[in-house]
Amino acid sequence: MNTNANDGVGAAKAAVPAAANWEREVLEKLVFATLREQRAHRRWGIFFKLFSLLIVLFGLWAYFDFSFGGSDMETLGRHTALIDIDGAIASEGSGSAAVVIPALDKAFSDAGSVAVVLHINSPGGSPVQAGMIVDEIVRLRKGYPAKPLYVVVDEMCASGGYYIAAAADDIYVNKASVVGSIGVLMDGFGFTGVMEKVGVERRLLTAGENKGFMDPFTPLTEKHKAYAQSMLNEIHQQFIQVVRKGRGKRLKETPDMFSGLFWSGAKAVEMGLADGYGTVDTVARDIVKAEDIVDYTQHEGLPERVLKKFGAAMGAGAVKTAIQGGKPLFR
Repeated sequence: MNTNANDGVGAAKAAVPAAANWEREVLEKLVFATLREQRAHRRWGIFFKLFSLLIVLFGLWAYFDFSFGGSDMETLGRHTALIDIDGAIASEGSGSAAVVIPALDKAFSDAGSVAVVLHINSPGGSPVQAGMIVDEIVRLRKGYPAKPLYVVVDEMCASGGYYIAAAADDIYVNKASVVGSIGVLMDGFGFTGVMEKVGVERRLLTAGENKGFMDPFTPLTEKHKAYAQSMLNEIHQQFIQVVRKGRGKRLKETPDMFSGLFWSGAKAVEMGLADGYGTVDTVARDIVKAEDIVDYTQHEGLPERVLKKFGAAMGAGAVKTAIQGGKPLFR
């Protein structure tokens, strides 16, 4: 009996190390599996980060290469250069001097381009931006006298858009296009009456008696109104001079021509504001005699899209809206 009992105790003692070894092996396997999983997770994390970085770097390289780098467009042969201006003439967008001028420079300087076509669809905008573009057009036309500049009007070429168009050799329209609006405006709002009704007092402190000029919460004095009008008249005369110089003897002036009115494309041709009917394709084929069209328009690149995605453009737009009131506009 004692022998059998001793044998049972011995067997139990032998089973304990075996059980302990089994648990240790399971724990080791779990630990190693966890470590392997963590290493794999880190490797994949590093891979995706590097892959994302490569995409960003490639996008930046492509943007700077195509927007600012050298171009091999000369290899395309004889062609018509195209630049689109679509939308308001403003400090941003396709109608800004920062976008249009580099495109003009590249289009004129390219050995393969035989003419430049500005395709305009704009209601107008900033006289400053329009003036900068016109100055560059004048410079380029002097530097490349054998390379004509034509304007093709889409839906609309009014005010600041026409300011730019007037600097071209010829302007082509559709008979239903909207052309003209040779005038200047300065708009805003006045809230003084509303403030009086609700009992709100405006407290504006300035150093300089005219510093609060065009403040929407302060009544507009006759002195300030006269000053604003004189400035608008001055800019209007600049506009008129550009149109007269650009159109020359083709212009059939009427009392309403510089009043801010606009006309159909058909009427614009009659008045000498435009030269005939045409599209980008017909001008390239029939006028330039170079049917191959190369687009030199600077389009939005990856960095701008990334910034807009994260709200940078929205913030800039809010600031711009807050400070833009009271600017003279070709509109």
